[in-house]
Amino acid sequence: MPNPLVIAIDGPSGSGKSSVSRAVATELGFDYLDTGSMYRAMTWFIQDLGIDPNDAQAVIQSVARLAMADVIQPSIDPSEPGIRVSGKDISVEIRGPQVTQGVSAVSAVAAVRELMVNLQREIATNSKSGIVVEGRDICAVVLPEAPVRLFITADPEIRANRRAEETGQAVATTIEDLAKRDLADSTRAVSPLEIAPGARVIDTTYMDLSEVIAQVVDIARAVRG
Repeated sequence: MPNPLVIAIDGPSGSGKSSVSRAVATELGFDYLDTGSMYRAMTWFIQDLGIDPNDAQAVIQSVARLAMADVIQPSIDPSEPGIRVSGKDISVEIRGPQVTQGVSAVSAVAAVRELMVNLQREIATNSKSGIVVEGRDICAVVLPEAPVRLFITADPEIRANRRAEETGQAVATTIEDLAKRDLADSTRAVSPLEIAPGARVIDTTYMDLSEVIAQVVDIARAVRG
C-alpha cells in the first residue's frame, strides 16, 4: 500500500493558493492544512496576552508557554477550515487587521517557526488519506521531500485585486499591504518565501480558478499513479 500522498504548495498572498489547495484536497479526498492560519493563531495568542508582536524576546517567551500547553489546533477538513487556540475558535479573529499587521513580525521569530514546523510535520505525517499543505516555506523547509511541490503565484496587481475582492479593502491600499508583506516574507532571515529548488511554478495571472485546480489535480494523479 503506497504512503498517503503529500502535496506541498507555496506562494505569496493573493496568488490563489488557499482556494486551490482546499479545492484540490476536496476533489482528491485529502486532508488540508493552512499553515498560514497557524502563524496567525500564534499572533492572536501573543496579542491576546498583551504582547507587542515586534518584541521578539517577549514573543520567544510566549512560545514556550504555548509549546507547553500545545493549544494550537488547526482543522484539516477542507470543507470546514478553521483553527482553535485553547479550544476557542478564532477562525474569524485571525483574519482581522490587528493580526494581519502583526503576523509578519511573529513569523520571523526563529522559535515560532521551529514550533510551527514541528507541528506541521506532525500533522502531515499523521495524515491517513493524503494531505495538501499550503504556506510559504512548505517546499523548502517543512516538507522538502514531498512528492508534489508547487509554487503558485500571480502578477502583484492581480493578486491585489483578488485580495481586495475578499476583504472589501481598496485596491490601492491592498497593493501597498501586499508589497509590505511580500518584502517581509521574502527577506526574513528564517525560512523566507522563495521558490524551492525543484518546485514547479504555476502562474495563475491569466488562469481561472478551475483551470488551476484541474492542473494541480492532474499533477497529483500522475504522481500517485
